[in-house]
Amino acid sequence: MKTALITGANKSIGFEAARQLLQQGYHVYLGSRDAQRGQQAVDQLWAEGLREVELLVIDVTDSASITAAREALGQKTATLDVLINNAGILGGMAQPALTTSVSLIKEVFDTNVFGVIEVTQAFIDLLRRSAAPRIVNVTSGLGSLTLHTDPSWKYYAVKGAAYQPSKAALNAYTIMLAYELRDTPFKVNAVDPGYTATDFNHHSGPGTVHDAAARVVKAAVLGPDGPTSQFFSDDNAPETGISPW
Repeated sequence: MKTALITGANKSIGFEAARQLLQQGYHVYLGSRDAQRGQQAVDQLWAEGLREVELLVIDVTDSASITAAREALGQKTATLDVLINNAGILGGMAQPALTTSVSLIKEVFDTNVFGVIEVTQAFIDLLRRSAAPRIVNVTSGLGSLTLHTDPSWKYYAVKGAAYQPSKAALNAYTIMLAYELRDTPFKVNAVDPGYTATDFNHHSGPGTVHDAAARVVKAAVLGPDGPTSQFFSDDNAPETGISPW
C-alpha cells in the first residue's frame, strides 16, 4: 500500500486531499500541528469508513517538531511515496509593500517557504526509498510573477508584500528541487488549488474544497510519464492547466 504525508491536513483542502487519497487506496499520515484537532480529523475519516489514516503531529515552523515527526514516521514505515506540503498561512488581507512589517513577512515565509524546505529535507530519505516518489507543493496562482506584471490578469490588483512573494519563493524552490531530482523517479510539482472557499480566505472563494483537493491529488498520483517541475493552475490557465511562473 502506498503512503502519503500531508501537512496541515486537519481541515479544508488538506483534509479533503487526505480523504481522496484514502479513497484511492493510500495509507495517509494526516499532519497537524494541533494533536486534538488532528485526531478529530482522523476520527471523522474513520467514521466515514476510511481506516487507513493516522495522525502525525507536526508543526512546520518548529524544527524540533519536524524532527520528532520524522522519527515517529520512521517507526511506522520505511518508505514514503507522497509528500504534500499543504500547510500555509495568509498573514492577513492587507499587506502594503511600504508598510507591512518585516516580522509579518518573516512569519509568513516561515510557514510557506522555510517550513516546506525543512519538511522536505527531513523526509527525503523515506521518499527516496519509494519506487515512484511524488512531492506536491501547494502554492497559489498569486505566486506567478509573470501574471503579476500583466494588467489584463484578473487578479492583477491583488497584491501583497508577504503572501504573494512567499508563494513565488515556494515556486522557485520547487523548480530547484525538481532540477536536483531530475534524473530520478521523483515528480516534483507546484499546484495552485484555485480560489477556494475556506477559512483561509473567510470563505470568499468561488471554488469548492473537493475540486481544489482533486487538483492536488492529481499531482500526487502522477504516473511514470507524468510531468515534473510544473506550476499547475486551472485558475490561471484553464485551457492548458499550466501557469506561467
